[in-house]
Amino acid sequence: MSFELVELPALSRFTVDRQEPLRGDAERLAQLWPKARVVSVDEHGRTLVAERASRLVDRPATDFGDEPPEGAVLLGEQDGVAYWAVPTASAEAGPGAPAGRAWFGVEPTDEPQWLDLRACGALLDDTGAGLFTSAVALFHWHRTAKFCAECGGGKSAVKAGWARVCAQCGREEYPRTDAAVICLVHDGADRVLLARGAGWPEGRYSVLAGFVEAGESLEACVAREIAEEVGVAVSGIRYLGSQPWPFPRSLMVGFEAVGDPDEPLRLADGEIAQAKWVTRAEVRQALEVPGSVPDLLLAPGASIAFRMIQSWAAAGN
Repeated sequence: MSFELVELPALSRFTVDRQEPLRGDAERLAQLWPKARVVSVDEHGRTLVAERASRLVDRPATDFGDEPPEGAVLLGEQDGVAYWAVPTASAEAGPGAPAGRAWFGVEPTDEPQWLDLRACGALLDDTGAGLFTSAVALFHWHRTAKFCAECGGGKSAVKAGWARVCAQCGREEYPRTDAAVICLVHDGADRVLLARGAGWPEGRYSVLAGFVEAGESLEACVAREIAEEVGVAVSGIRYLGSQPWPFPRSLMVGFEAVGDPDEPLRLADGEIAQAKWVTRAEVRQALEVPGSVPDLLLAPGASIAFRMIQSWAAAGN
């Protein structure tokens, strides 16, 4: 039985107009700057959040000077207010949850805290989730795209942080996105195939995923990755939705597919530590009360995997 996503994946939410034409309009950007709002992101991808991690803490643009500082990136405009992000050093950011340590969630507090996107992405409101996701993706690209792919010359940021131009040959480059598929395999009835990646905590399971290879379609990638990772042939491959995953620059394209639970599981050495078929009732219980089902902790809320599992569990009787 097929299903639909019950809600947008957490990091697919975005309310601000990206305003691509605005990025090259220096006059309009100067007009908007005095009323603009700015969020700070440190080199670990953390930002300051408040109200139990549901809201980004932003500041008036004028706190940063009369014009956007070096390294600032425009995130978009909403109701006449431009939103920017600026890089900041972790020493200036202050203490908070270490980046990556809160991969499987964080305990929100009443005090503002510095958190990364994995930890708070599912808790943020729609506007904050979209702004933070874009900022993390852009800043990673700027850190890793300092030199021209054509001639090796140094590049500088243009278009409000959405492009870089080589000083030697003039080549203009833009942020890159790597396509990856993620697939929930079920039996067409009430069982789903879940797997634990090598290096994951004991008991933590999710759906299967992998990067699209050159010259490969998304559907072909789904079939190949499932066969390579767990040895199961799938059919009925169907698109569900997508989500940016800027760790560092992926776009996760979600699918469902049907597999045979009687087919032997053959786990990819070094990639998959465990895999098993789980009933819908067990998944529902694990979602309702995390930790209540032995050896079944599910994907974190910021991931599209969580939304896919949640949506499959909600379908059926």
